[in-house]
Amino acid sequence: MNSVDFAPLFKRVGFSISDAKLLTEAFTHRSAVNENSSLPSHNERLEFLGDAVLELVTTEYLFRMFESPEGELTNLRSALVKGDHLAQVARKLCMGEYLMLSKGEERSGGADKDYLLANLVEAFIGAIYLDQGIEKVRSFIAEFVLCDLNTIIAKREHIDAKSEFQEITQGELGVTPHYEVVLESGLDHEKTFVIAAYIGDLKAGEGQGGSKKEAQITAAADALAHKEKWMKQS
Repeated sequence: MNSVDFAPLFKRVGFSISDAKLLTEAFTHRSAVNENSSLPSHNERLEFLGDAVLELVTTEYLFRMFESPEGELTNLRSALVKGDHLAQVARKLCMGEYLMLSKGEERSGGADKDYLLANLVEAFIGAIYLDQGIEKVRSFIAEFVLCDLNTIIAKREHIDAKSEFQEITQGELGVTPHYEVVLESGLDHEKTFVIAAYIGDLKAGEGQGGSKKEAQITAAADALAHKEKWMKQS
């Protein structure tokens, strides 16, 4: 990992991280450490820190920018910090090419998996915070994460699909949808859930995600995309 040239990444983000150990840790996935014990710590602790810092900075920005009620601000924040959006950020910065993975994870396309790229962005934010401080973090998040806010609003990507699905089924059908886990796979720290959304006994949609909540939202979005089908059958 020490031979990796981070200069192109530093040029893209506009600054460098001086602590080489911290930088290496940010780009080291657990699988690589499991395969090679000589590697330093993996990036999950930095991911934990970066997640909290990202949420704080994003929350403060939205609080100052909008006079909207809490629910709307929460939806906007969720759209900005959700995994697929952070994965887009990682791809824009070509961060996946620096990610240290096990041979097996690399062969399976780990460097382009949404959840790994999203975790990487959070770990990188954690490293920026420790190495450069909060102001540099604010600048990074503003330039590469918050910059998509107008697009998210224009495309209504901040609308909570689960809430919208429930409003429709309750308002038009008088039924509250429920969700059931179809499949649960992966290691404890990298779970994948497949969940189905039901209206009574009718399966209306299905989705997957790295958490049950994320999978439920994806399932609700799938149900909304097939609204005509289940409205006719309900």
